[in-house]
Amino acid sequence: MIAQKKYSFIEESKSFTYKKYPSYKDSGIEWIGEIPEGWEIHKTKNISINLDGKRVPITANLREEGETPYYGATGILDYVKGHIFNEDLLLIGEDGAPFFDKTKNVSFLVSGKSWINNHAHVLRINKNVSRDYLCYYFNACDYTQYIKGSTRDKLNQDELNNMAVVMPPLQEQTKIAEFLDEKTEKIDKIIQKNTELINLLKEKRISLINNAVTKGLDKNVNLKDSGIDWIGEIPEGWEVRKLKDLSNLIIDGTHFTPTYVDKGIPFLRVTDIQSEKIDMGSIKYIPKEEYLKLNLRCNPKKGDLLFSKNGTIGIPKVVDWDFKFSIFVSLCLIKLKEIISVNFLKYYLVSPAIKEQIYVRSKTTSVTNLHLDQIREFFISFPPIQEQTNIAQYLDKETEKIDKIIIKTEKNIELLKEYKTSLIHNAVTGKIDVRGE
Repeated sequence: MIAQKKYSFIEESKSFTYKKYPSYKDSGIEWIGEIPEGWEIHKTKNISINLDGKRVPITANLREEGETPYYGATGILDYVKGHIFNEDLLLIGEDGAPFFDKTKNVSFLVSGKSWINNHAHVLRINKNVSRDYLCYYFNACDYTQYIKGSTRDKLNQDELNNMAVVMPPLQEQTKIAEFLDEKTEKIDKIIQKNTELINLLKEKRISLINNAVTKGLDKNVNLKDSGIDWIGEIPEGWEVRKLKDLSNLIIDGTHFTPTYVDKGIPFLRVTDIQSEKIDMGSIKYIPKEEYLKLNLRCNPKKGDLLFSKNGTIGIPKVVDWDFKFSIFVSLCLIKLKEIISVNFLKYYLVSPAIKEQIYVRSKTTSVTNLHLDQIREFFISFPPIQEQTNIAQYLDKETEKIDKIIIKTEKNIELLKEYKTSLIHNAVTGKIDVRGE
C-alpha cells in the first residue's frame, strides 16, 4: 500500500508542469544557463561574512558530552559542552562533503548554540538575503570548477568566497524557500515511509527463513528439544550436527594477494558474491599458473558453497556456475556431504540461529572476522534430504516475492530523490516560477 502511494506521487510529479518566468537572460554561468530577468548574480563574499577563523576542532577523545551540536562537513557529528557560536548561520562543507552526490546535502542551516570544526565553512548571511534560499542554492550547485585537492575533495575559502550566487529579489527568495520547504517535506515523508516498509520486509524475510529452516513447513508437527539453547525446539525426525560433520571440506582461500592480470582465471572476494549474479566486469583475474597452484589446496566447483568470513561476514553463495575460479582468504569454501542440501544450508546460514552462534561465541555484537574453526563448529538442525529440498524451494519462491517488492520500492525511492533534486535545482535557478504556488 505504501509503495503504491509513493509510485502515484512520482507519476503525478512527472505530469505536473510549473510555469516559467515571462523572460530570461544569460547568467554567464555554464551549469545554470538562463535566469529570469530581474535576477542578479553576486559573489558569496558580497552577501555574507565568513567566520571560518573562529572554528575550533575537537578530537573525539577530547570531546565532553553535552547538549551543543558539534558540526563537521556532513552535519552533526556529536554533542558537546560549551559553544563557539550562538546565532543563525549557514554551513557549507569544506572537505569531505558529498559535493558530487546531488541527493546529499553540502549546506546546512544552524541556529542557536553550536560548535563547528574546521571541515565546514561558517557563513553569517546578510540581512537582505534569505538564509533558507541560500541553503537550497548551495545544495543545488555544480561544484566541479570549485573543488580542489588530489586525494580529498576540498572547497577552499577563496573558491567559496568567489562563487557566483544567483539572487532573485528577497521576496522571491523567501517564496522559493517556502515552496521548497513544503514540497521537500512531503517527499521526505514518503521516502521515510517507504524506507520503513523496506525494513519491515527485510525483517519478514529473515523471520520467514528462520521459521522454515528451524521448524519446517508443517505447522502441526511435534517438536522436541534440540539440546542447543539458541536453536530451541526442532521437529521430530530432525537432527542437529556440527557443520564439520556435514562437510567433506571447509577451507578458506589464499592468504596471499596473487598477481592480477587483465585476462585470466576469475578470482573472487567478498564484494564479488554479494549480488545475485557474478559481475565479470568488476572481478579480479589471475594467471592460469597461479590458479593451478591455488587449486591444489582450494578447488571450488559447481554445487559447492562459498561463505564470507572477513569484512562483511555471513554471506553464503551457492556456486551455480561452471567456470573455473579461485577465492581470497575472505571467503571459505564448503564442500558438503550428500546428507545436507546446499540450497537448504544457504538459507540456514543467514538465519538468526547462526547469527546467535556467531555473537555468543565472540561475546560481542560487532564481528568482522570468522575463523574456520568457528565455522566448522556451527550447529545445524536439519530434516531428511527431501524435506530440505522442499524447504529450499519454498523459500526460493517466497523470498523472491519479497525481494521484488523491495527492489521496486528502492527504485521508487531513487526516483523520488532524483525528482527532489531536480525540483530544487529548477526552483533556485529560475527554470520554474513558483511565486503563485
